[in-house]
Amino acid sequence: MMRRGTTLAAGLAALLLLTSCSGPQAAPEKTGGTVRIAVNDWVGYRASAAVLGELLEEKLGYEVKTVELTEAQSWEGLEKGTVDVIVENWGREAEKKTYIEEKKVAVSAGRNGNKGIIGWYVPQWMVEKYPDITDWRNLNKYAHLFRTSKTGDLGQILDGDPSYVTNDEALVRNLGLDYKVVYSGSEDALIKAARRATERREALLMYFYEPQWLFTQLKLVKINLPPYAIGCDADAAKVGCDYPPYLLDKIVSRRFADTGGKAYELVRNFVWTNDQQNAVANDMADNGLSAEQAARKWIEANEIVWKDWVPS
Repeated sequence: MMRRGTTLAAGLAALLLLTSCSGPQAAPEKTGGTVRIAVNDWVGYRASAAVLGELLEEKLGYEVKTVELTEAQSWEGLEKGTVDVIVENWGREAEKKTYIEEKKVAVSAGRNGNKGIIGWYVPQWMVEKYPDITDWRNLNKYAHLFRTSKTGDLGQILDGDPSYVTNDEALVRNLGLDYKVVYSGSEDALIKAARRATERREALLMYFYEPQWLFTQLKLVKINLPPYAIGCDADAAKVGCDYPPYLLDKIVSRRFADTGGKAYELVRNFVWTNDQQNAVANDMADNGLSAEQAARKWIEANEIVWKDWVPS
């Protein structure tokens, strides 16, 4: 009896162990090490970081730590060893030269699939009322519409965080525009300004960018600045052209590329579209979901997209 009971107990224990390991809700133990992802302060970036982080934790068993930093600080973190991954890099050619080419402490992990656009935008109602306002050569004619208490007799161009990629002060100066750049301080402030200008039909000329979930809710129209040509922005002080199109990429520390194993493979494989990012960002910004909740919602509905990102 004792021997039979021991055998039965051992069998039950083995069955329970097998069930706990193979059940659909079981996540792997955190045995893969730690991945530190820089998080820059705009919702689209946070959406990408959240999805990547969830997959690293739930599918590969890594511990993910997010580090809140500006774009420039993120690159410094790659050198200091406090950051492993930048998920969404907007150009940053100076940093690439410094940290990738010269110091050799970082490498590109390929494109992340997002196509970035930076420019100046006005609400749709302004284009309907002033059809020629989208030509930069007509902006001085309308400068009086954009005057604020901060700009006096000049029109206002509302920018976000001064650490964002921006040539706006040089553009105003070099194009001879009767405007002044005012920094709102954040993406959230830009979004609030765009909503208010649309709802109240207030004049607004603002720095903005795509991918951006707000475009799923309201219409903003891009100003046609002098066309971008390769090299036209080589001298930051003399820029007089539009922003280039950005094929956004991922940057990782060289140490992580060399030793990151499957985590590095997942980061390298991570590629999604503007619409996919906007879906997660919209859930975070407008539907009340946390970054983790929005990421899990998207992951549950889109296995066909991400399954090939995860190394076997």
